[in-house]
Amino acid sequence: MVIVGDSVAGITALREVRALGHTGPVGLIAADPDGCYPRPPLSKKALVDSAGDPEGWSLADLDVDVTRSAAVRLDTERRIVHTEGGHGVYYDALVLATGARARRLAPEREGEFVVRTMRDATALRERLSTASSVAVIGAGFLGLEVAGAAHRRGLPVTVVDTEPPLMRVLGPFLSGAVAARLRAASVDVVRATSPAVPFGDPIEGITVDGVDIRADVVVSCVGEIPNCEWLSGTALADPRGIAVDERCATSVPDVFAAGDVTHRRGADGTRGRNPFWSHAVAQAKVAAAGALGLEPRCAPHDDYFWTEILGAPVKIVGPLPPAGAPTRVDGSLADASAVLEWDHADGRRTVVAFGAKKSVGWLRRRAADDV
Repeated sequence: MVIVGDSVAGITALREVRALGHTGPVGLIAADPDGCYPRPPLSKKALVDSAGDPEGWSLADLDVDVTRSAAVRLDTERRIVHTEGGHGVYYDALVLATGARARRLAPEREGEFVVRTMRDATALRERLSTASSVAVIGAGFLGLEVAGAAHRRGLPVTVVDTEPPLMRVLGPFLSGAVAARLRAASVDVVRATSPAVPFGDPIEGITVDGVDIRADVVVSCVGEIPNCEWLSGTALADPRGIAVDERCATSVPDVFAAGDVTHRRGADGTRGRNPFWSHAVAQAKVAAAGALGLEPRCAPHDDYFWTEILGAPVKIVGPLPPAGAPTRVDGSLADASAVLEWDHADGRRTVVAFGAKKSVGWLRRRAADDV
């Protein structure tokens, strides 16, 4: 058994392989120089203070042979993963969990910040300590978390996107609530009609619809690129990543994949990506079971999401985006202390804790109508 990638999907797959009773040898090919660690804190507390840096995961109890080198080529005929360090790692079953890297708008120029790795977060935190203004490109989960960290430092922040904040994921009602919270905190949200473009080298700001917005720090939060170029020539990957089915199996026998490097291949031909922590964990468990020839203990998806909007935790269980106004609202959105529910036509329910202190378990039970 070989797992490529020390992402949350890779480490979850490793733990699931052992939890399912596999006692044979397991190899982990890991490329991050800072080791294995959870990434969600990087765009939140870690940008404010080094005390918020995530602790690394220990692998000591898993009896795993770790190769600290990036995978550079896969030979599916001979079942060998070749690494940058010149190693050839043989496998009987393989789980690919190489994740994704941050997309950049000006990779050839200096001064564009992104947040994907520990080193990204450290570099941005150090720059924020001397900055006087921040521009964030992208009003998705990551962009608003970065904006929140800068705002917490007392810095003026401008967030630019062609859509309202989190519209695509949360729908119009919650997007409006998020925008209202940003306005109340004097975070400048600019709705552009065309994509923002960084200018200068080093970058000095961004051009939005022909207008230059100067900023000491420019952070691009514009999506990610699956790390699958090393699979060239294997028929495993395309520009969207590695296609997997409901069992997280790829098009190659005994090769499975999980996490941000994947996109779903539906039986009806539909395809989609879900680059969220909860999905990566669920997929990893299913991929591990498939690699062992066992039935998985869970589904390959998990409709749980969480973020933070200017210090207010937002937890969501259920299908997204919810359409229209909520079926029920308890508490106050304006005070960031509300629970909202949407009942869908297919019988499912979306439950959102917007600043309200509710556990994930409570939200799941509420979505299942058990509360």
